[in-house]
Amino acid sequence: MKIALLSPIAWRTPPVKYGPWEQVASNITEGLVARNIDVTLFATGNSITKGKLEAVSENAWSEDTEMDPKVWECLHISNLMEQAGKFDLIHNHFDFLPLSYSRLIKTPMLTTIHGFSSEKILEVYKKYNKTAYYVSISNSDRNPALDYVATVYNGINEKEFSFKERTGDYLLFFGRIHPEKGTLEAIEIAKKSGRKLKISGLIQDQDYFDSKIKPLINDEDIIFVGNSGPRERDELMGGAHALLHPISFKEPFGLSVAEAMMCGTPVIAFNLGSMPELIVHEKTGFLVNSVDEAAEAVRLIAKISRKFCREWAFSKFSRKEMIDGYLAVYERILNPGN
Repeated sequence: MKIALLSPIAWRTPPVKYGPWEQVASNITEGLVARNIDVTLFATGNSITKGKLEAVSENAWSEDTEMDPKVWECLHISNLMEQAGKFDLIHNHFDFLPLSYSRLIKTPMLTTIHGFSSEKILEVYKKYNKTAYYVSISNSDRNPALDYVATVYNGINEKEFSFKERTGDYLLFFGRIHPEKGTLEAIEIAKKSGRKLKISGLIQDQDYFDSKIKPLINDEDIIFVGNSGPRERDELMGGAHALLHPISFKEPFGLSVAEAMMCGTPVIAFNLGSMPELIVHEKTGFLVNSVDEAAEAVRLIAKISRKFCREWAFSKFSRKEMIDGYLAVYERILNPGN
């Protein structure tokens, strides 16, 4: 079985810091290679993999201001499509654009839909619904207009997350600094519960950060530590009393939620999107509907078993579970009669 895995090129694969789609693409590639599957990763030239690497751009366009994203994305995708005949299956993590090539090649294409950035892109998915193959990353993120081969939860490399049985004294916000991710609400929860809050993430909305978040950062009880890499992420998540995830949108998955639980850290999340699939209410954290409910949940965190959080994350969101799921999907596509 020869697999071509198409990663985005907004960031390196795996990303140095932020880059969730690239991170998942990396976890799948390395997990497949560990199972002796022949995998070629199409990503940036500075990407790191134990598989084969194909690249047309040395750097990611988010990290190189001289690059035109559209130009390099077109070159990147076409590089794979012009070699499509070399592979048994293309596994696409580049959203909807590669689908426009799918009827021009003979190699079947599986697309992991990492969410819908806009309802407008649904038209592309609908056009190729009967000839392409789609996987959802949570049951909640399925669109009724589309057919899906399976739901496969994102899996993480458990070796990158250390279990810590003892809880720290701070709460953690880990994610994009953006209104829909609830950075401001996390600050409000921390203040209401009388806890220190550490904030880590990529500033995606600079105006929001400058006007709403930055004035509240005092390096005492509200601390911004910047955009963290893997080592800092492990330390922050493992040392936290709880992860706060007060989202205001129907999030398709939420890698930081699974990652925190992998460290044994419970999660308090607003009950939207995939959160009921990721969090076992009152067992690995709390599903709440308001800042006040979240602040009350902070006081109940001591009742949560960090050991069970780790066990739950292993059972649902490990790299092994994800690879098992995708190998079953590959088999269904390549051997439909079996």
